[in-house]
Formats: sequence, structure tokens, C-alpha cells
Amino acid sequence: MLERSSSRPDDRNTYGELAVTLQSQADARSELIGAAPTDNETNRKNMALLIQLRWTAVVGQIVTIGAVHFWLGIPLPLTRMGAVIGALVLLNISSLVWVRHRAAITNNEMLVALMLDVAALTAQLYLSGGATNPFTSLFLLQVTLGAVLLDARSTWSLVALTCASFVWLTIAYRPLDLPPNPLSETYTLTVTGMLLGFILNAVLLVVFVTRINRNLRQRDAHLAALRQHAAEQDHIVRMGLLASGAAHELGTPLASLSVILSDWRRMPDLAADQELAEDLTEMETSLQRCKSIVTGILVSAGEARGEGSSPTTVTAFVTALVEEWRDARSARTLYFTNTFGEDVAIVSDIALKQVIFNVLDNAYEVSREWVELVAEREGDNMVLSISDRGPGFAPDMLAQLGKPYQSSKGRAGGGLGLFLVVNVVRKLGGSVTAENHRKRGATVRLTLPLATLAIGGNFDA
Repeated sequence: MLERSSSRPDDRNTYGELAVTLQSQADARSELIGAAPTDNETNRKNMALLIQLRWTAVVGQIVTIGAVHFWLGIPLPLTRMGAVIGALVLLNISSLVWVRHRAAITNNEMLVALMLDVAALTAQLYLSGGATNPFTSLFLLQVTLGAVLLDARSTWSLVALTCASFVWLTIAYRPLDLPPNPLSETYTLTVTGMLLGFILNAVLLVVFVTRINRNLRQRDAHLAALRQHAAEQDHIVRMGLLASGAAHELGTPLASLSVILSDWRRMPDLAADQELAEDLTEMETSLQRCKSIVTGILVSAGEARGEGSSPTTVTAFVTALVEEWRDARSARTLYFTNTFGEDVAIVSDIALKQVIFNVLDNAYEVSREWVELVAEREGDNMVLSISDRGPGFAPDMLAQLGKPYQSSKGRAGGGLGLFLVVNVVRKLGGSVTAENHRKRGATVRLTLPLATLAIGGNFDA
């Protein structure tokens, strides 16, 4: 008698190793998101904006100093004010070189950059009237930028520095030597300076804060995409654990059935019955297909290229795939067109074969009278297009292509087919697109880099 057991020790060990592997992949994705690489990129963009703002300040100071000194006739210490402008230019050049070689820019480094800008502004105001200078309103620009770019503690540090600078300018400054003018004209100059300072402050705030907010929105959108991708990958981990566990559990009863059918075929009474013999043959064929499916699940659950991979070519791989699909489904309405061109050596990938089977099954389910598979080459990519004459995809499904539980079949838990297709192809470095035809039907395109499928991971065009 055949001894049957519910599980095998080697299966349990393999399943445990698979669980550890999949969980470690999930943990690695969580650490990746926790590291928030987009923060570094956003800080880099924002530091570039501060450098641009400093260049604007250099140009603005040169124009303002020239207008006040030469046009309005108010004498200014050009040498010392020029030295401050020169220091800003050197700071900007060094900042450009520094940012280019920095892997990450921290909050404290952003704070130092803003503090240096406050120090330069304070020096220029000290040389041009101190707190009486109407351009003291530019301190608010620095505070606003700090509130947008920095954390709360750093922002309050910047506020303290600007307040201390303003207070210091009320008691220590170089007075302006205003030309003898009536009081009304002096008042007009002050008001005009305040107006120009307000306009400059408002324009710079709108321009730079808008661009900073755009950088922050891009960072948030990228983080949201990373979280969504991690959630989808975690979903795959759970399904992989479930599928591999089920496959291991099914392995033993399928092996038992195979032995039983083999024993029945050798029984004289059963072998003499022609009709029963044909039924046994069909049962063995179906059983062999079930065992192939279970083997494929176990191979593809661990990694995209598993033990069942073997060297082949694009034409041989796709041709054998089409024949296997036709034989397994007893379907002769699959039309295959190969326009790939010169053949290329690749590795026969079980996971990829299952992906293509999945798309073909979906197309055949809605269009049993006609399904077409076209293999072609676009540059260094292999493109497989599966077309049908079914009702096509709903617009919301096209918009959410590859998301779990997006199905037009109305079944609970449906919609996982394309979800798995998209993620397996994405793991191989490719992409999946879908489009509806004008009148009826749809096409799903699988684009796969030949470099990923090539033997040894190497591909020469």
C-alpha cells in the first residue's frame, strides 16, 4: 500500500526558507521607505533654490547700491559693501561645488545657509543706516523660508537670530549721510524705499516659496508612490506564502493519485476496457498538468528565475509556449505571429511563461473565437501583444491597471491576474500596458528587456 502523509519534512523546510526570504524582502522595502531618499533629493533642490536666491540678492544689492550712491547722491561705503557682495559670491561658488559632491543635505546645513544669508543682510544694513533702512523687511523673507524649509527648532533659532540682528541694528549702525532736502522729500524717500522693499519681499516670497512647495509636493507624491508600491509588494508576499504553502500541501496527494492511476493502468480488467483506458489517459494528462502547475508555483515563488529555467531562444520559447497553451486548453483559436526577426538566446523563464498564460487565459475567457499573440522586437526589448475581441477594459480598470482586485468579472477576490502580471514583469525590468480597440476588443502589451532574459544576464544587441 502507498503510504500517504499530509506534509513532507523537506517541503516544510523549503516553505520556511521561502517565508524567511519573502519576509526579509518586505523588511528591506520598509527600511527603504523609512530612509526617505526623497528627503535628500528635496533638500538638494531647495539648497539650489537658496543659491539662486543668493545670486538674486547679489544682483539686487549691486543695482540698489549703484542707484543710491550714484543716482540719489547718497554716499555709501562702497569698498566695505563690495566686500560683503564679494563674500556672497565666494559663498555661492563654494556652495555650488559643495552641493555637487554631497550625498545628502541635512536640516542643520540648510539652517547654516540661511543664517549666513541673514549675516550678509545684517552687514549690508549696518553699513547703510541700520534699522532706519527700509530694506530691513527682507528679514521676513529669511524667516518665511526657514519656516518652510526647516524643522520647528531650527526655525525658531533663525527667528532669534533675525530678531537679535534687528535689535542690534537699532543701536549700532553707520548712519546715512542724506543730502540736505526738505522734510517732505526725505519722507518720500523713506516711503519709496519701504514700497520697493515690500514689492521685492513679496515677489521673492511668491517665486521661491512656490518653487519650494512644488519640490515638497513632488517629494510627497514620490513617497506616496513608494508606500503604494510597498503595499503591493507586501500583498504579493502574502499571496506567495499562501500559494507556496498550498502547492507544498498539494504535492503529496497529487503524487499519491499518480501512483494509484499507474497501478490501475496495470490492472488487466481495467486495461481491457478501451473506454476506461481512454479515461485513465485523460486523467493522467490532467494530473500531469496539475503537477506542472504546482511545480511552477514552487519555482516562481522563490525568485523569477528558478530551478526550472533552461537555455533557449526567443522564437523557441514563444513557439513552445503557444503549443503548450493550445494543448492544455484544447483551443485552436489562438493565432500566433512572430515578427521578432533575428533570434536571440535567452533563458526559459517559468514565471514569465505563467504570466503570458495568465494574459492568454483572460483573453480566451472573453473571446473564445479569436485570440492573437504577436511577438516583435523594439530596440533591445521583446514585446508580446495579446489581443482579443471581447468587451475590452472599463476606463477605471485602465486607469488602475495592475492594482489588486480590479476586475470586470464580478467575482469576490478577483482582479489578481493582471496585478501579478504587472508585478512579475516589473520585477524582470519590463512594463505592461493595455488599450481598448475602437470598436471591440483590447490589447495587452508586455515589454521585456532582452538584457534581463539573456543567458547570464548579458545581452549583446
